[in-house]
Amino acid sequence: MILVTGATGAIGREVVRRLPADRAVRILARDPSLVTGAPATAEIVAGDYRDPQSLGRAMDGVIRAFLVTSRIGGDDDARLVRSARAAGVRHLVKLSAAAVRDSGADDLITRWQRGNEDLLRDCGLEWTLVRPRSFMSNTLSWAASLRGKQVVRALYGASPNACVDPRDVAEVVVRVLTEDGHAGRVHTLTGPEPISAVEQTDQLGRLLGRPLRFEEIGPGEARAQLAQRQPPDVVEALLASAERQRAGAKAQVESTVLELTGRPARPFRTWAGDHLEAFAAAPEQEGGR
Repeated sequence: MILVTGATGAIGREVVRRLPADRAVRILARDPSLVTGAPATAEIVAGDYRDPQSLGRAMDGVIRAFLVTSRIGGDDDARLVRSARAAGVRHLVKLSAAAVRDSGADDLITRWQRGNEDLLRDCGLEWTLVRPRSFMSNTLSWAASLRGKQVVRALYGASPNACVDPRDVAEVVVRVLTEDGHAGRVHTLTGPEPISAVEQTDQLGRLLGRPLRFEEIGPGEARAQLAQRQPPDVVEALLASAERQRAGAKAQVESTVLELTGRPARPFRTWAGDHLEAFAAAPEQEGGR
């Protein structure tokens, strides 16, 4: 039995879509009705990380579990590990982040991820760490602005990031969950090349067939925008991450996707071409402008 958590997130939903139909699979979600694309044979159960009984039921009979947590600074990983050990789970696969290996990264989010990785290493179970660089799908946050004003507004437009297609991350995760030989390994995943927000904007414009503009904002405006959605310590962590990217800390390319899947990582242009509908102008905006 394989357990998948985080099944409605950027990576989890892609993992669910790729799970083999001939494997016993259980999917844990707060709201099972939001899980889509799962194999018909999968068992979808309701549960919450803060409910030990629901975690115990989800872990029962599981051999490998994919752990995804997002409550920054929280103890959800500890709760999952305790439940896994009590249920006799053999192997934990953790979605972490590439920033963990960067000695210059000391923000709240990276420290939290490092602590979660240490927790897995010391838990007494087999473990695998999957460390992706930023997701190409993060550019979906530009969609409303592109549809309305044909503009992307962001920090440090020329700074490079070797961002990765979530589908590539999911394919690696499924291999780790269904194959032997990954215990004790760390898989850092990137796209095939570093790309900047300016370059992403240009590629989207070419694919959409309309001119798009990149407008750089300063740290003050970025802080104000982030503060509308995030607590202050998370805001500062995200700004520190952007500064590290500007310094080149996120430009390194890894060949892990090729090594584990047998094909190169997808470039941003491919991801964007497969998701153009999200950026397309609404009908009333087409023509006459």
